[in-house]
Amino acid sequence: MKGGASSFSLPNWRLTRWLTDAGPDVPAEIRVALIGSLYGTLPIFAGGVINTMAVSFLIALRIPTLPFILWCAFEVVCCLTRLFVLLQAQRRAKAGLPTPTDLYILLGVAWAAGVGYGTFISLTSGDWVVATLACLSAAAMVGGICFRNFGAPRLAGLMIFLTLGACCFAAPFLGEPIMLIVFMQIPFYLFSMSRAAYTLNAMLVSTMRAERENEFQARHDMLTGLSNRSGLMKALDSHFARETGGRRLALIYLDLDGFKAVNDGYGHMAGDRLLQLVAERLRGMVRAGDFAARIGGDEFIVLSEQTEAAQLLGFGERLIREISRPYDLDNRNAVTVGASIGIALAPEHGTEMMSLLAAADKALYRAKSKGKSRCIIASPEDIGRAFPVPPSSPDPVRQLH
Repeated sequence: MKGGASSFSLPNWRLTRWLTDAGPDVPAEIRVALIGSLYGTLPIFAGGVINTMAVSFLIALRIPTLPFILWCAFEVVCCLTRLFVLLQAQRRAKAGLPTPTDLYILLGVAWAAGVGYGTFISLTSGDWVVATLACLSAAAMVGGICFRNFGAPRLAGLMIFLTLGACCFAAPFLGEPIMLIVFMQIPFYLFSMSRAAYTLNAMLVSTMRAERENEFQARHDMLTGLSNRSGLMKALDSHFARETGGRRLALIYLDLDGFKAVNDGYGHMAGDRLLQLVAERLRGMVRAGDFAARIGGDEFIVLSEQTEAAQLLGFGERLIREISRPYDLDNRNAVTVGASIGIALAPEHGTEMMSLLAAADKALYRAKSKGKSRCIIASPEDIGRAFPVPPSSPDPVRQLH
Protein backbone atom coordinates (compact mmCIF):
# COMPACT_ATOMS: atom_id res chain seq x y z
CA MET A 1 0.00 0.00 0.00
CA LYS A 2 2.50 2.52 -1.24
CA GLY A 3 2.06 5.78 -3.08
CA GLY A 4 3.58 5.93 -6.53
CA ALA A 5 5.86 8.95 -6.36
CA SER A 6 7.01 10.05 -9.82
CA SER A 7 10.73 9.79 -10.52
CA PHE A 8 13.25 9.82 -13.33
CA SER A 9 14.71 6.54 -14.55
CA LEU A 10 18.24 5.45 -13.72
CA PRO A 11 20.56 5.25 -16.77
CA ASN A 12 20.91 1.88 -18.49
CA TRP A 13 23.98 2.27 -20.71
CA ARG A 14 27.40 1.40 -19.33
CA LEU A 15 28.90 4.81 -20.13
CA THR A 16 26.04 6.82 -18.64
CA ARG A 17 25.92 4.58 -15.56
CA TRP A 18 29.64 5.23 -15.03
CA LEU A 19 29.28 8.98 -15.57
CA THR A 20 26.45 9.22 -13.01
CA ASP A 21 27.76 6.74 -10.44
CA ALA A 22 27.15 8.19 -6.99
CA GLY A 23 29.69 5.99 -5.21
CA PRO A 24 29.53 2.71 -3.30
CA ASP A 25 26.76 1.79 -0.87
CA VAL A 26 24.38 4.55 -2.00
CA PRO A 27 20.76 3.34 -1.66
CA ALA A 28 18.73 3.04 -4.84
CA GLU A 29 16.22 5.69 -3.79
CA ILE A 30 19.04 8.22 -3.29
CA ARG A 31 20.48 7.31 -6.69
CA VAL A 32 17.07 8.02 -8.22
CA ALA A 33 16.90 11.37 -6.42
CA LEU A 34 20.39 12.29 -7.65
CA ILE A 35 19.41 11.48 -11.24
CA GLY A 36 16.36 13.69 -10.77
CA SER A 37 18.64 16.56 -9.70
CA LEU A 38 20.44 16.38 -13.08
CA TYR A 39 17.25 17.45 -14.83
CA GLY A 40 17.10 20.63 -12.74
CA THR A 41 14.46 23.20 -13.55
CA LEU A 42 13.48 24.94 -16.77
CA PRO A 43 14.70 28.44 -15.70
CA ILE A 44 18.20 27.13 -14.93
CA PHE A 45 18.24 25.13 -18.15
CA ALA A 46 17.01 28.09 -20.19
CA GLY A 47 19.70 30.39 -18.80
CA GLY A 48 22.49 28.19 -20.15
CA VAL A 49 21.07 27.31 -23.55
CA ILE A 50 19.89 30.84 -24.36
CA ASN A 51 23.37 32.15 -23.56
CA THR A 52 25.23 29.64 -25.73
CA MET A 53 22.80 29.98 -28.66
CA ALA A 54 22.99 33.79 -28.51
CA VAL A 55 26.80 33.80 -28.35
CA SER A 56 27.16 31.35 -31.24
CA PHE A 57 24.62 33.32 -33.31
CA LEU A 58 26.33 36.69 -32.73
CA ILE A 59 29.77 35.25 -33.49
CA ALA A 60 28.45 33.59 -36.67
CA LEU A 61 27.05 36.97 -37.73
CA ARG A 62 30.44 38.59 -37.13
CA ILE A 63 32.41 35.81 -38.86
CA PRO A 64 29.99 34.10 -41.30
CA THR A 65 32.31 31.26 -42.28
CA LEU A 66 31.44 27.57 -42.41
CA PRO A 67 33.00 26.57 -39.02
CA PHE A 68 31.03 29.26 -37.18
CA ILE A 69 27.81 28.65 -39.08
CA LEU A 70 28.08 24.93 -38.29
CA TRP A 71 28.70 25.75 -34.62
CA CYS A 72 25.63 28.00 -34.50
CA ALA A 73 23.48 25.37 -36.23
CA PHE A 74 24.72 22.66 -33.85
CA GLU A 75 23.94 24.82 -30.81
CA VAL A 76 20.39 25.43 -31.99
CA VAL A 77 19.70 21.79 -32.85
CA CYS A 78 21.35 20.42 -29.70
CA CYS A 79 19.68 22.88 -27.33
CA LEU A 80 16.22 22.45 -28.83
CA THR A 81 16.64 18.67 -28.73
CA ARG A 82 17.72 18.86 -25.07
CA LEU A 83 14.67 21.01 -24.30
CA PHE A 84 12.33 18.54 -26.03
CA VAL A 85 13.89 15.56 -24.21
CA LEU A 86 13.71 17.43 -20.87
CA LEU A 87 10.01 18.22 -21.30
CA GLN A 88 9.26 14.66 -22.38
CA ALA A 89 11.18 13.28 -19.39
CA GLN A 90 9.27 15.51 -16.97
CA ARG A 91 5.92 14.43 -18.40
CA ARG A 92 6.85 10.76 -18.33
CA ALA A 93 8.20 11.01 -14.77
CA LYS A 94 4.91 12.52 -13.58
CA ALA A 95 3.05 9.68 -15.29
CA GLY A 96 5.32 7.06 -13.69
CA LEU A 97 6.77 6.01 -17.07
CA PRO A 98 10.45 5.33 -17.97
CA THR A 99 12.36 8.49 -18.90
CA PRO A 100 15.07 8.94 -21.58
CA THR A 101 17.84 9.52 -19.04
CA ASP A 102 20.65 8.05 -21.13
CA LEU A 103 19.83 10.29 -24.09
CA TYR A 104 19.48 13.34 -21.84
CA ILE A 105 22.92 12.75 -20.31
CA LEU A 106 24.62 12.28 -23.68
CA LEU A 107 22.97 15.42 -25.05
CA GLY A 108 24.44 17.33 -22.10
CA VAL A 109 27.89 15.99 -22.94
CA ALA A 110 27.38 16.92 -26.62
CA TRP A 111 26.32 20.44 -25.62
CA ALA A 112 29.48 20.88 -23.53
CA ALA A 113 31.58 19.63 -26.47
CA GLY A 114 29.84 22.17 -28.72
CA VAL A 115 30.73 24.99 -26.32
CA GLY A 116 34.34 23.78 -26.34
CA TYR A 117 34.42 23.63 -30.14
CA GLY A 118 33.10 27.18 -30.36
CA THR A 119 35.74 28.36 -27.90
CA PHE A 120 38.51 26.69 -29.93
CA ILE A 121 37.53 28.17 -33.30
CA SER A 122 36.93 31.58 -31.70
CA LEU A 123 40.40 31.63 -30.11
CA THR A 124 42.08 30.58 -33.34
CA SER A 125 40.09 33.06 -35.45
CA GLY A 126 42.42 35.96 -34.64
CA ASP A 127 39.45 38.15 -33.64
CA TRP A 128 40.02 39.17 -30.01
CA VAL A 129 36.40 40.31 -29.58
CA VAL A 130 35.08 36.93 -30.68
CA ALA A 131 37.68 35.10 -28.58
CA THR A 132 36.81 37.14 -25.48
CA LEU A 133 33.09 36.60 -25.90
CA ALA A 134 33.46 32.83 -26.42
CA CYS A 135 35.83 32.39 -23.46
CA LEU A 136 33.58 34.43 -21.14
CA SER A 137 30.61 32.33 -22.21
CA ALA A 138 32.49 29.06 -21.64
CA ALA A 139 33.72 30.18 -18.21
CA ALA A 140 30.21 31.24 -17.23
CA MET A 141 28.85 27.84 -18.21
CA VAL A 142 31.20 26.05 -15.78
CA GLY A 143 29.34 27.40 -12.77
CA GLY A 144 26.02 26.21 -14.16
CA ILE A 145 27.50 22.80 -15.01
CA CYS A 146 28.66 22.33 -11.42
CA PHE A 147 25.39 23.58 -9.98
CA ARG A 148 23.23 21.31 -12.15
CA ASN A 149 25.42 18.21 -12.15
CA PHE A 150 27.15 17.87 -8.79
CA GLY A 151 24.84 14.90 -8.20
CA ALA A 152 27.08 13.15 -10.77
CA PRO A 153 30.68 14.39 -10.22
CA ARG A 154 32.16 12.41 -13.11
CA LEU A 155 29.65 13.87 -15.52
CA ALA A 156 30.36 17.38 -14.19
CA GLY A 157 34.12 16.85 -14.57
CA LEU A 158 33.77 15.63 -18.17
CA MET A 159 31.53 18.55 -19.14
CA ILE A 160 33.91 21.07 -17.57
CA PHE A 161 36.82 19.49 -19.44
CA LEU A 162 34.98 19.63 -22.76
CA THR A 163 33.93 23.24 -22.16
CA LEU A 164 37.25 24.77 -21.04
CA GLY A 165 39.78 22.21 -22.25
CA ALA A 166 39.58 23.83 -25.70
CA CYS A 167 41.63 26.73 -24.34
CA CYS A 168 44.60 24.39 -23.88
CA PHE A 169 44.19 22.88 -27.35
CA ALA A 170 44.01 26.33 -28.95
CA ALA A 171 46.97 27.91 -27.10
CA PRO A 172 49.77 26.44 -29.29
CA PHE A 173 48.11 27.87 -32.43
CA LEU A 174 47.81 31.46 -31.20
CA GLY A 175 51.43 32.54 -31.72
CA GLU A 176 51.44 34.15 -28.26
CA PRO A 177 53.79 32.41 -25.78
CA ILE A 178 52.01 34.14 -22.88
CA MET A 179 48.89 32.09 -23.66
CA LEU A 180 50.73 28.90 -22.78
CA ILE A 181 49.99 29.69 -19.15
CA VAL A 182 46.58 28.09 -19.74
CA PHE A 183 48.34 24.72 -19.56
CA MET A 184 48.79 25.49 -15.87
CA GLN A 185 45.58 27.41 -15.27
CA ILE A 186 43.00 25.15 -16.96
CA PRO A 187 44.11 21.80 -15.44
CA PHE A 188 44.24 23.40 -11.99
CA TYR A 189 40.80 24.90 -12.54
CA LEU A 190 39.42 21.61 -13.80
CA PHE A 191 40.81 19.78 -10.77
CA SER A 192 39.43 22.38 -8.32
CA MET A 193 35.94 22.41 -9.81
CA SER A 194 35.83 18.61 -10.06
CA ARG A 195 36.86 18.27 -6.42
CA ALA A 196 34.18 20.81 -5.50
CA ALA A 197 31.61 18.69 -7.36
CA TYR A 198 32.72 15.56 -5.48
CA THR A 199 32.56 17.42 -2.15
CA LEU A 200 29.07 18.77 -2.87
CA ASN A 201 27.98 15.31 -3.97
CA ALA A 202 29.23 13.74 -0.73
CA MET A 203 27.44 16.43 1.31
CA LEU A 204 24.24 15.89 -0.66
CA VAL A 205 24.32 12.11 -0.24
CA SER A 206 25.03 12.48 3.49
CA THR A 207 22.14 14.93 3.88
CA MET A 208 19.76 12.70 1.94
CA ARG A 209 20.75 9.70 4.04
CA ALA A 210 20.04 11.67 7.22
CA GLU A 211 16.70 12.93 5.90
CA ARG A 212 15.59 9.43 4.96
CA GLU A 213 16.72 8.00 8.28
CA ASN A 214 14.83 10.70 10.16
CA GLU A 215 11.75 10.13 8.00
CA PHE A 216 11.98 6.38 8.58
CA GLN A 217 12.26 6.84 12.35
CA ALA A 218 9.35 9.27 12.35
CA ARG A 219 7.08 6.76 10.61
CA HIS A 220 8.30 3.43 11.92
CA ASP A 221 8.30 1.58 15.20
CA MET A 222 11.95 1.19 16.19
CA LEU A 223 11.35 -2.07 18.10
CA THR A 224 9.65 -4.07 15.34
CA GLY A 225 10.46 -2.17 12.14
CA LEU A 226 6.77 -1.96 11.28
CA SER A 227 5.16 1.39 10.60
CA ASN A 228 3.95 3.39 13.59
CA ARG A 229 0.80 5.47 14.08
CA SER A 230 2.21 8.32 11.98
CA GLY A 231 3.08 5.93 9.14
CA LEU A 232 -0.39 4.40 9.36
CA MET A 233 -2.01 7.81 9.01
CA LYS A 234 0.14 8.61 5.97
CA ALA A 235 -0.74 5.26 4.37
CA LEU A 236 -4.45 5.91 4.86
CA ASP A 237 -4.17 9.44 3.48
CA SER A 238 -2.23 8.15 0.47
CA HIS A 239 -4.82 5.45 -0.21
CA PHE A 240 -7.77 7.82 -0.18
CA ALA A 241 -5.85 10.43 -2.19
CA ARG A 242 -5.25 7.82 -4.92
CA GLU A 243 -8.62 6.08 -4.80
CA THR A 244 -10.91 8.94 -5.73
CA GLY A 245 -13.56 6.44 -6.77
CA GLY A 246 -14.09 5.30 -3.19
CA ARG A 247 -12.39 1.91 -3.35
CA ARG A 248 -12.98 -0.02 -0.13
CA LEU A 249 -10.33 -0.74 2.47
CA ALA A 250 -10.21 -2.93 5.58
CA LEU A 251 -8.51 -1.88 8.82
CA ILE A 252 -7.67 -5.01 10.82
CA TYR A 253 -7.02 -4.22 14.50
CA LEU A 254 -5.12 -7.01 16.29
CA ASP A 255 -4.47 -7.15 20.04
CA LEU A 256 -2.43 -9.89 21.75
CA ASP A 257 -4.10 -12.02 24.43
CA GLY A 258 -1.84 -12.93 27.35
CA PHE A 259 1.02 -10.58 26.50
CA LYS A 260 1.00 -8.91 29.93
CA ALA A 261 1.57 -12.25 31.65
CA VAL A 262 4.65 -12.90 29.50
CA ASN A 263 5.94 -9.36 30.02
CA ASP A 264 5.46 -9.58 33.81
CA GLY A 265 6.69 -13.15 34.15
CA TYR A 266 9.80 -13.03 31.96
CA GLY A 267 10.68 -9.33 31.98
CA HIS A 268 10.48 -6.46 29.55
CA MET A 269 13.33 -7.72 27.38
CA ALA A 270 11.45 -10.95 26.80
CA GLY A 271 8.31 -8.93 26.09
CA ASP A 272 10.15 -6.83 23.53
CA ARG A 273 11.55 -9.96 21.89
CA LEU A 274 8.05 -11.46 21.74
CA LEU A 275 6.72 -8.33 20.01
CA GLN A 276 9.52 -8.58 17.44
CA LEU A 277 8.67 -12.22 16.74
CA VAL A 278 4.97 -11.38 16.39
CA ALA A 279 5.88 -8.60 13.95
CA GLU A 280 7.97 -11.05 11.89
CA ARG A 281 5.03 -13.44 11.59
CA LEU A 282 2.66 -10.62 10.77
CA ARG A 283 5.02 -9.27 8.11
CA GLY A 284 5.23 -12.71 6.56
CA MET A 285 1.45 -13.06 6.30
CA VAL A 286 0.40 -9.75 4.78
CA ARG A 287 -0.03 -9.70 1.03
CA ALA A 288 1.97 -7.56 -1.36
CA GLY A 289 0.23 -4.20 -1.34
CA ASP A 290 -1.07 -4.59 2.23
CA PHE A 291 0.32 -2.51 5.08
CA ALA A 292 1.30 -3.54 8.63
CA ALA A 293 1.87 -1.29 11.63
CA ARG A 294 2.33 -1.39 15.39
CA ILE A 295 0.50 1.50 17.02
CA GLY A 296 1.59 0.89 20.61
CA GLY A 297 1.96 -1.79 23.27
CA ASP A 298 0.76 -5.12 21.89
CA GLU A 299 -1.59 -3.58 19.33
CA PHE A 300 -1.04 -4.11 15.61
CA ILE A 301 -2.85 -2.91 12.48
CA VAL A 302 -3.10 -4.35 8.99
CA LEU A 303 -4.56 -2.34 6.12
CA SER A 304 -5.86 -4.62 3.40
CA GLU A 305 -7.62 -4.13 0.10
CA GLN A 306 -9.42 -7.48 0.45
CA THR A 307 -12.77 -6.42 1.87
CA GLU A 308 -15.20 -9.29 1.36
CA ALA A 309 -16.45 -10.60 4.71
CA ALA A 310 -15.50 -14.21 3.99
CA GLN A 311 -11.99 -13.18 2.91
CA LEU A 312 -11.49 -10.99 5.95
CA LEU A 313 -12.72 -13.59 8.42
CA GLY A 314 -10.54 -16.23 6.77
CA PHE A 315 -7.51 -13.92 6.90
CA GLY A 316 -8.23 -13.06 10.54
CA GLU A 317 -8.49 -16.78 11.30
CA ARG A 318 -5.08 -17.40 9.77
CA LEU A 319 -3.59 -14.49 11.68
CA ILE A 320 -4.92 -15.79 14.99
CA ARG A 321 -3.72 -19.31 14.25
CA GLU A 322 -0.24 -18.18 13.20
CA ILE A 323 0.27 -15.75 16.07
CA SER A 324 -0.96 -18.30 18.60
CA ARG A 325 1.84 -20.78 17.78
CA PRO A 326 4.51 -21.02 20.53
CA TYR A 327 7.47 -18.61 20.54
CA ASP A 328 11.01 -19.62 21.51
CA LEU A 329 12.34 -16.52 23.27
CA ASP A 330 15.83 -17.57 24.34
CA ASN A 331 16.23 -21.28 23.51
CA ARG A 332 14.99 -22.08 27.03
CA ASN A 333 11.60 -20.47 27.40
CA ALA A 334 8.75 -21.17 24.99
CA VAL A 335 5.72 -18.94 25.48
CA THR A 336 2.31 -18.73 23.86
CA VAL A 337 0.01 -15.77 23.36
CA GLY A 338 -3.30 -15.45 21.58
CA ALA A 339 -4.82 -12.74 19.43
CA SER A 340 -8.18 -11.03 19.11
CA ILE A 341 -9.15 -9.07 16.02
CA GLY A 342 -11.63 -6.31 15.22
CA ILE A 343 -12.14 -5.15 11.63
CA ALA A 344 -13.48 -1.85 10.31
CA LEU A 345 -14.25 -1.06 6.68
CA ALA A 346 -13.79 2.13 4.72
CA PRO A 347 -15.80 3.97 3.64
CA GLU A 348 -18.59 2.27 5.65
CA HIS A 349 -17.05 3.21 9.00
CA GLY A 350 -15.36 6.41 7.81
CA THR A 351 -12.32 7.45 5.83
CA GLU A 352 -10.24 8.90 8.66
CA MET A 353 -7.92 6.98 10.91
CA MET A 354 -9.69 7.85 14.18
CA SER A 355 -13.13 6.80 12.94
CA LEU A 356 -11.82 3.54 11.52
CA LEU A 357 -9.82 2.78 14.67
CA ALA A 358 -12.85 3.54 16.84
CA ALA A 359 -15.07 1.14 14.87
CA ALA A 360 -12.39 -1.58 14.82
CA ASP A 361 -11.79 -1.09 18.55
CA LYS A 362 -15.47 -1.69 19.30
CA ALA A 363 -15.38 -4.89 17.25
CA LEU A 364 -12.19 -5.90 19.08
CA TYR A 365 -13.89 -5.28 22.43
CA ARG A 366 -16.67 -7.64 21.47
CA ALA A 367 -14.16 -10.26 20.30
CA LYS A 368 -12.47 -10.19 23.70
CA SER A 369 -15.74 -10.13 25.63
CA LYS A 370 -16.89 -13.27 23.80
CA GLY A 371 -13.90 -15.33 24.85
CA LYS A 372 -10.89 -13.97 22.89
CA SER A 373 -9.15 -15.62 19.92
CA ARG A 374 -11.97 -14.31 17.78
CA CYS A 375 -12.27 -12.14 14.68
CA ILE A 376 -15.25 -9.77 14.41
CA ILE A 377 -16.18 -7.31 11.69
CA ALA A 378 -17.65 -4.04 12.97
CA SER A 379 -21.34 -3.53 12.40
CA PRO A 380 -22.89 -0.44 10.74
CA GLU A 381 -24.10 0.72 14.16
CA ASP A 382 -20.48 1.12 15.29
CA ILE A 383 -20.21 4.41 13.45
CA GLY A 384 -20.14 7.06 16.16
CA ARG A 385 -21.19 4.61 18.89
CA ALA A 386 -19.95 5.78 22.29
CA PHE A 387 -20.09 2.40 24.02
CA PRO A 388 -19.62 -1.18 22.87
CA VAL A 389 -22.75 -3.09 21.94
CA PRO A 390 -23.87 -6.02 24.10
CA PRO A 391 -22.24 -9.39 23.37
CA SER A 392 -25.54 -10.70 22.00
CA SER A 393 -25.40 -8.48 18.89
CA PRO A 394 -25.38 -10.36 15.57
CA ASP A 395 -21.75 -9.75 14.49
CA PRO A 396 -19.92 -11.60 11.77
CA VAL A 397 -17.63 -13.66 14.03
CA ARG A 398 -15.34 -16.65 13.98
CA GLN A 399 -13.59 -18.36 16.85
CA LEU A 400 -10.73 -20.82 16.68
CA HIS A 401 -11.10 -23.94 18.79
